[in-house]
Amino acid sequence: MTGDYITLRGKWRTSHAKEQRRKPVQTATALRTADLVLGRYRPLRPLGSGGSGSVWLVRDEEAGRDVALKVVERTGKAGSRAKREVDAATRLRHPRCLRALAFHRDDGHVYVAYEYVRGKNLREALRAGKVDDATAIEVAAQVLDALAHAHAKGIVHRDVKPANVMVEECDEVSTRLLDFGLARLDELEGLTATGDVPGTLAYVAPERLEGKPAGGAADVWGVGVMLWEALAGWHPFAATSPVETARRIAAGAPRLAAERPDLPREVCTTVDSMLSVEPRRRPPARRLAADLRAGGELRVHHPHSAASRTALRERAAHALLAALAAGGATTLLPFFPRGWPLVLAALAGLAALRSPVAGLAVALAAPVLPLGNLSLGLAIAYGALACAWLALHARDAERSLLPVAAPLLAPFGAIPLLPVALLEARGRIRRAVGAAACVPLAAAVSVLAGRPLPFAGDSPGSTAPVAGSTGPLDVTATLYGALTAHPTLAVTAVVLALAAASADLAVSHGRWATAVWGAALLGGVLLMPTAFGGEPPHALSTTLFVWAATCLLALRGHRSPDSPGSGRMPEPGERPT
Repeated sequence: MTGDYITLRGKWRTSHAKEQRRKPVQTATALRTADLVLGRYRPLRPLGSGGSGSVWLVRDEEAGRDVALKVVERTGKAGSRAKREVDAATRLRHPRCLRALAFHRDDGHVYVAYEYVRGKNLREALRAGKVDDATAIEVAAQVLDALAHAHAKGIVHRDVKPANVMVEECDEVSTRLLDFGLARLDELEGLTATGDVPGTLAYVAPERLEGKPAGGAADVWGVGVMLWEALAGWHPFAATSPVETARRIAAGAPRLAAERPDLPREVCTTVDSMLSVEPRRRPPARRLAADLRAGGELRVHHPHSAASRTALRERAAHALLAALAAGGATTLLPFFPRGWPLVLAALAGLAALRSPVAGLAVALAAPVLPLGNLSLGLAIAYGALACAWLALHARDAERSLLPVAAPLLAPFGAIPLLPVALLEARGRIRRAVGAAACVPLAAAVSVLAGRPLPFAGDSPGSTAPVAGSTGPLDVTATLYGALTAHPTLAVTAVVLALAAASADLAVSHGRWATAVWGAALLGGVLLMPTAFGGEPPHALSTTLFVWAATCLLALRGHRSPDSPGSGRMPEPGERPT
């Protein structure tokens, strides 16, 4: 259901529908007959039209690039909304918000030039069957990322719906949030009169139907409706009349789990929280984006078969790390006959290709017997730790073995790169635990291989204190004492854990925040150990790799394809408002 619906004593009516349907025809004709619009834009082809204007693909002859040019009549609300859209867009610097490039006026029209993004809007993608469960969840999370940025700038979108979400044509899920023409800016008054409810009724939050102002929670509601619709396959408030639609909105959406019991419970709970009738019970956009991604490590994440090429390609890195963990551990800990480490490595790799969780389990189980041969207490302590690790990473198994790379990086002083690599893991706790585990793991391998300890640079210790011990608590106390005997190791583990947990925040806040993150990591690794009586690590290699980690983090934060000419604007299936 589309259009502006105005509430008047509990009834809804459309406003000037026939007149608005005629406007885009006149606007489109004005471009067809012009050689250059405003002396710089050469029309190429129409992309779409709606009740307030039309969108054209044009060539910007001055800038030498293709852009999407939105054209609306200058008179009435359409021109004011276009100006408001530009005011909002100039404040937004986020890869998920469509970027406005220029704003122009002439005697009869208002023109807004946007980056040109190739793809379909979410409504068209849903109708074409191009959106599976995993894609729908990631699209919603990216829209929430954009809204979190807008809300932090004091901007409320007020018209979140599938037609205003662009899904780009590329290998990865990439979206843009469009049309801030109805946006409410904190210091500006609303465009509509008291009692008006701008936007599309089917995605309007219940508090707005009661005449309350739109806040960030209203945008969250719109994303919740879109995601519910995409996952369930039908609209939660579908009805034959606007009055019935409004009644169903006020009553609230059905529980998603009732329609899709096969979905993970976390995803259903998150969507239900977005559709709480009470706006104060809806979590903020930033938290919801994280919750969706954490809960979306799901059965829907790999809809293809376990043996498909896509699955094998996605699991290749995890399989390699599983093989490396199993083969490396059984090689460093002599126990099995010659050739068995290769067999166990192959078994772990194949298991990981079949199931990431199975590969993780095999890799973690491989060292148990060799450790038991050294010390029963050590094997029991390790077994408990391995079970805890498996439980913590069962939903993120494909990224659970990244700390295995620490012993390979330690001889070069390159462990500071791991907080950035661990950014792929879901959840700050998992990332922090993984980064902290890198240091003792690298230290243990250094002891077994007779190499200097990472960061500390001291000569390695000996396995004699734990050899033959049968008590896991005694072994744990001995290992704890060995770790605290080298304060540099313990302090560096804490610093890396904090860096891994905060890396996503640095990315979300831009280049300066990333630079501060890198400076804090460098200062922590170089200065904190001496404050606790340890020796600082080698300054040159540490500085080099912290600098490299900071650069990688900055590139990650700005790798989104947002350059003009890389795509196209959608053809609005609903009237742009």
